[in-house]
Amino acid sequence: MFGDLKGMMGKLKEAQAKVAATKQRMNTVLIDEKSSDSFLKVTITANRELKHIEIDDSLLQNKTQLVESLILTLNKAIDKATTINEKEIAAVASEGMPKIPGMDLF
Repeated sequence: MFGDLKGMMGKLKEAQAKVAATKQRMNTVLIDEKSSDSFLKVTITANRELKHIEIDDSLLQNKTQLVESLILTLNKAIDKATTINEKEIAAVASEGMPKIPGMDLF
């Protein structure tokens, strides 16, 4: 009925290990983003962990502009990181999944 169930379970465990390793590797993938005026630069990992913020002194004079720049720039960086993360995890998960008839998930 399901063929080699033990073999499929082994492939599933292997896929889970690959996904975990990919998630760990995403900690080393850095995304740099800057504000439109280049006064603010942020670096985050593909796991969406903030690593660095660089703020031009001119932004420190205007709190509203600083907050707006932080929000916009961080959101752009988070969007890029999310896209990279999801693509990498999906690729690893789909390549390691056992082929079960009628279960084409990817």
